[in-house]
Amino acid sequence: MSIIWKYLDKRSAAVDALKDYSSMKFIIDHTDEEIKSAYEKMGGISSPQFDGMPHSHNPQAGEERIVKGIEEIDVLKERYRQAVEYMAWFLPAWEELSGDERYVLETFYGEGNEYGANAILDICDRFGIERSSAYNRKNRALSHLVVLLFGKA
Repeated sequence: MSIIWKYLDKRSAAVDALKDYSSMKFIIDHTDEEIKSAYEKMGGISSPQFDGMPHSHNPQAGEERIVKGIEEIDVLKERYRQAVEYMAWFLPAWEELSGDERYVLETFYGEGNEYGANAILDICDRFGIERSSAYNRKNRALSHLVVLLFGKA
């Protein structure tokens, strides 16, 4: 399934894509470590737990640990594949934006701001404009991103 189908309503989809960027970047940067950790958990021998509770012997415990590890690795690899597909779709459009447009969108929709808590004031200060002009600048940048991601708005 194409990554574009996840984002059907174009304007809100562009906002969602902006918000997903940091998560996808994190997935791409850290998946190798997580897969390596899952492989290490599969091969180790579990240590006894001295919690005072009786335990039953499970002869398939090692096999179950390996199957669980394989399933975890499959999930990590699928998540990585989706992140790579997202980046291949989103990054060319993001890089096509001007530096000012990227700043406005990052400031307004970035991780630290929930729909522009103080973001609009930061934008006003940076460009020396009033609030309505800052919102107009944000809307123009978002519209430009929508066109770059989806074609015709």
